[in-house]
Amino acid sequence: MSDEQKKLLESQLWAIANILRGKISANQFQDYILGFIFYKYLSEKLEKKANEFLKSDGILFNDIDENSTDGKAILEALKEATVDALGYFLKPSELFTNLAKKGNAKVINEDDEEQIQSTFILEDLANVLNAIEKSTMGSESQDDFDNLFYDIDLNSTKIGRTTKDRNDVIVKILTALDEIDFDLDNTDGDVLGDAYEYLIGQFAAGAGQKAGEFYTPQQVSSILAKIVTTRKSKLKSVYDPTCGSGSLLLRVAREVDEVGHFYGQEQNRTTYNLARMNMILHDVNYHKFDIKNEDTLEKPQHLDFKFDAIVANPPFSAKWSANPLFSNDDRFSQYGRLAPGTKADFAFIQHMVHQLDDNGIMACIAPHGVLFRGAAEGHIRKYLIEDRNYIDAIIGLPSNLFYGTSIPTCILVLKKCKETPENILFIDASNDFEKVKNQNVLREQDIDKIIKTYQNREIIEKYSNVATLEEVKANDYNLNIPRYVNTFEDAIEINIDAIAVKLQGIDNKMKEVDNTIASFCKELNIKTPF
Repeated sequence: MSDEQKKLLESQLWAIANILRGKISANQFQDYILGFIFYKYLSEKLEKKANEFLKSDGILFNDIDENSTDGKAILEALKEATVDALGYFLKPSELFTNLAKKGNAKVINEDDEEQIQSTFILEDLANVLNAIEKSTMGSESQDDFDNLFYDIDLNSTKIGRTTKDRNDVIVKILTALDEIDFDLDNTDGDVLGDAYEYLIGQFAAGAGQKAGEFYTPQQVSSILAKIVTTRKSKLKSVYDPTCGSGSLLLRVAREVDEVGHFYGQEQNRTTYNLARMNMILHDVNYHKFDIKNEDTLEKPQHLDFKFDAIVANPPFSAKWSANPLFSNDDRFSQYGRLAPGTKADFAFIQHMVHQLDDNGIMACIAPHGVLFRGAAEGHIRKYLIEDRNYIDAIIGLPSNLFYGTSIPTCILVLKKCKETPENILFIDASNDFEKVKNQNVLREQDIDKIIKTYQNREIIEKYSNVATLEEVKANDYNLNIPRYVNTFEDAIEINIDAIAVKLQGIDNKMKEVDNTIASFCKELNIKTPF
C-alpha cells in the first residue's frame, strides 16, 4: 500500500470517528470507534483464514448454512482450527459485513420505491461481541480476549437519548466502516495497524490530561526503540511495565528482524484493552504477547522473567504506597531506601532494572527531577552509579512533547554490562524541535542526531559530552545535564565607540531633515511642527 493509500485510509477512519464528535469526549468515543474497527478486522481476518481451510472443499465460509447438519459440523471443525490459529471464532452470521448490512436494510415503501431503513441490531451486536470472547474460553487465547469489548457500552445515553437514537448512530458507524476495504490479502500487516495508531494519536490530541495515560508520541517512541535495539537484529523479548496502548512495544519490533515475545503491564482497564487490540491489529499472534491488567509496582506480573529490551514511559511523579514491606522486595531491597510515596519515578526505574537481563538495554522517559532530587532519590541514584554502574546515558528532550504536560523530560538509558564502564554520556537535545500548533515535535533529523550521537558516544560542542564517573562523583552524583554539557552562549561583543559614531550620524541626519521641513514651512507661511 502506497503512502497515499495509507493516508486515505487514515482520513476515512478519522471521518468515521467524527460521527461521534460533539456527542461525547475524545477519550470516550475512542472506545466505540477503535472497538468497531477491531471487530471488522477480526471478521475479515477470520473469514480469510476460514476460506483457506475450506479451499480444498470448494466452499466459501460465508455460504455455509449454519442451521443444517453439515453446516454445523463444518463450523465446529472450523472453530477448533481457527481458535488454534487466530485465537477466536465467529459464525458467518456474526461477521461484521453481515451485521452492518442487516442494520442498513433495504425496504420497499408504499410507492414501490427502494429505501434504506435502519434495523435494530444493538442486541445482535452485543451478542456477537460476547460470542467472540466466549469462543476463546478454555483455550490458550482466553486471557488475551477476556473482556476485550468491555468498554463498548451500547446502552449509553451519551451516544443517543433513546434506543432508536443509539441504534441509528451505531448503524451509521458500521455502515461507513463496511464501505472501507481493509484489503488484508494485499496489505502489509502494519498498514491497518498504523492507521489504528494514527487514530489513537488523534484521540490523544483531543483527550488533554488523560492522553498521557495511553499514548507516547511516535517520535519519542522511535528514539527509545532505536536505543534498545542498538547493534541487535533479533530480540528474544521486549517489555514495557506501563505499556499504555502498546505503541512502544510495537515500535521496538520495527527496528529488528524479529521479536520473540512481547510483555507488558497496564493498570488502566480501558487502555489495557486498547493495547491488546493494537497487538492483534499489528498481526502479532496471541501466542507472542502477554499483557496483564494490574498495578506494576504493587502487583507485578512478570517477575519470573528477564528481558532483552525494556522501554517505558511511566506516569510522571505518580503516587504509590511506598509500603515499608517493599523494603524486603527483591526489586528494592538492595538500595536501602524506597522511592518517596509522592514520586514513584525511581520505583519504576528500580522495577525495570530488576527485570533487565544481563546483556539487555533499558530506556525510559522520566521528568528531570530524577536527575538531581536529593533524599531517598539521591540515595538510589548514587547506588545505581557508584555501586552498580548501570547508567549508560542521559538524554535531555524538548519541553511540550507530550500530550497533557508541557514539562521537559529526559531519557535514561541503563545497562547491566556497559561497553564503556568508565563514563556516562550526556546529550542535550532540548533545543532541537519544530513547533506544530500547540505541540513541539521532534523532526527526523533531530531523532537521527540523537541516535547517532548515542551510538557513537560523540562529543559535540554545546550538545553532548562524556563525563567520567569521577566527574559525576565530584558533582555528588547529580546528573543534571547542564553540569556536563555547556550550552552557555557567549554574549555578543558590542563596540561602544562605533555605536556612538552611528548615533551621532543619525542625530546629524535628523537635524538636516528638521531644517528642510522648517524651510518648507517658511515658504508656505505656516508654523513649523517643532
